[in-house]
Amino acid sequence: MSDDGGLWLLALGPAGATALYWALYRYYRNTDKSHAFERETAVEAQPVTGSEQKVGEVKGTQEKRIRGDNVHEYRKRVQRMQNDTG
Repeated sequence: MSDDGGLWLLALGPAGATALYWALYRYYRNTDKSHAFERETAVEAQPVTGSEQKVGEVKGTQEKRIRGDNVHEYRKRVQRMQNDTG
């Protein structure tokens, strides 16, 4: 019977899709090479500090961005903490 020869071709679709999914998952996730932040990083919690002084109010604005934001200036926004032990 010649129909049995084409059965492998039918199984190739799901098998190929599974292999492609697994390859893309491994490529983008890098689970074997990624840094496990939760296990390998020590973060010491500190009390929240600040004040509750109202500095202004905006109602009904049409602006898409907040004036004075520092979204693109990440080096000013995120600063390395200085260690006092040394």
